[in-house]
Amino acid sequence: MAFMNKKVRLGDVLMDEGIITLDQLNQALTRQQETRHKLGETLVELGIATERQIATALSRQLGLDLVDPNRVVIKENILNLIKDHTVLKRNLVIPFDFDEYDSRYLKVAMADPMDIKVIDDMTLLTGMQISPCIATSTDILAAIDKYFGNLENQAVADAFAAERAAEEEQYKDEDMTEANAAVENSPVVVLVNRIIEQAARQRASDIHIEPFEKHIRVRYRIDGVLKNSGDYKINMLSAVNTRIKIIGGMDISEKRKPQDGRITSIVDKVEYDIRVSMLPTVYGEKTVMRLTQKKALSRDKRNLGFDEQELGTFDKIFSNPNGIILVTGPTGSGKSTTLYTALSELNKEDVNIITVEDPVEANIEGINQVQTNVKAGLTFASALRSILRQDPDIIMIGEIRDQETASIAVTASITGHLVVSTLHTNSSAASITRLADMGLEYYLIADSVVGVIAQRLVRRLCTACRTERLANEREKRILGAENEDEVKVWEPKGCPQCGYNGYRGRIGVYELMPVSQRIKNIIAGKGTTEQIEKAALADGMYTLQMACSKHVRNGTTSINELKRIVYAGEDVDDVDAVTS
Repeated sequence: MAFMNKKVRLGDVLMDEGIITLDQLNQALTRQQETRHKLGETLVELGIATERQIATALSRQLGLDLVDPNRVVIKENILNLIKDHTVLKRNLVIPFDFDEYDSRYLKVAMADPMDIKVIDDMTLLTGMQISPCIATSTDILAAIDKYFGNLENQAVADAFAAERAAEEEQYKDEDMTEANAAVENSPVVVLVNRIIEQAARQRASDIHIEPFEKHIRVRYRIDGVLKNSGDYKINMLSAVNTRIKIIGGMDISEKRKPQDGRITSIVDKVEYDIRVSMLPTVYGEKTVMRLTQKKALSRDKRNLGFDEQELGTFDKIFSNPNGIILVTGPTGSGKSTTLYTALSELNKEDVNIITVEDPVEANIEGINQVQTNVKAGLTFASALRSILRQDPDIIMIGEIRDQETASIAVTASITGHLVVSTLHTNSSAASITRLADMGLEYYLIADSVVGVIAQRLVRRLCTACRTERLANEREKRILGAENEDEVKVWEPKGCPQCGYNGYRGRIGVYELMPVSQRIKNIIAGKGTTEQIEKAALADGMYTLQMACSKHVRNGTTSINELKRIVYAGEDVDDVDAVTS
């Protein structure tokens, strides 16, 4: 550990690497005196440098390995060295391997490898010499949650159970109201916070807290799939629900009716907007929390999964000065992200953008956002009427749900406004007939709709462990490649990087349909979904199947994911059924 003999300062390292300037360092040092945080944390908080940049710079300057402890399997005998795992989170460290050359040394991932005191503490804690490596704080916290998260949660749950038992004994012949009031200061606060933090670090989109007869089950939806995260005693349900209601702004006394709430939480310096839904079931209230990174909804369109051709079509659709643009797909298919990304692109100083949403999912600077409130009479339709008197250029409607909203949207688009909205249909062409089913005249639909985007999300194969093979004849037909001799596809395998499920992250699959004059004529003539789709294909549209097939062939996703999103509900073993 020759670097220990050097007098190394983080600010000097980052300036040597060209990551920060002297002025930025002085700005961070001034802020550091106020917050008393470490310099690295301060630089990240100010947006001057990223965790990855700091870690990479330290790795080069100190000659230490840059590691991600989530990409290795930490063996049981290493984990057993840690008797008090709270010290790991407090010091942002985690041991992950023995030194391959000297088994007396333990490799430890550290956010700050220059902290000699922490190294000494780890030596005392493990009884081994420490070989420090560098990792980002986010990666270390994710690994701690991965290996110790459920233990921490269970410890908190046990503490709560013991406290609750004592309270019940104290109040057994009295009203439990006073005991429930003490929930705010009980371990249940820690448990709810831990459940949210763990979900965020595991990239979960939803948290399910489900009551059963004798236990509570907590599940996270990760990359579209629900995974069990832990089970707790049923006597915790009331306290957990009360805590969620308090922070979600709901009525803690109401247990018989569904309730909706909203929570803002910061995990590892990332702000999350959490939509809460509570539903009474036979064993108590079930809670679902949907997690959204506030910054993630508005991103660069190139990060949505479009290829160059699709980007051109996307830009063409949103370059229309007026008309209706629809984004369609099932719940959880990424429609909101696409809409917010488009709005961010259109958000210019000379443009007045107004949205009406239920609820507002992310706040965008420069855009006027309205949240519906049915109790106050502020519905989509009533809000739209008022919005039209606000001199808008662009109107975003969270969802077209009924004939009244659709009719106002059409009127607004025909009178010179650009209207963007979502709709629940399976394909781009089906959106046209869906509007007609709502009661709109075909000639109005033809005049107003200028583009439709149907989309799905597919899971990305883990690039570290995916395996390659040749497609069979049935699969080649599904991919539209029946005339090719050899077609390569990839399958999930599973490794530490992806949590052994073979997938990590998701990517959008799109069916973009600009409404050409040919399609307008078919719509005006009351054409069928099949006729509209045939005309769109002639205009160069890629269907969801064709778009997903490209991702399968380049190894981004698997053929099973294609079947799941394109042929859901059909007999995929019947090749003729899915390719005719």
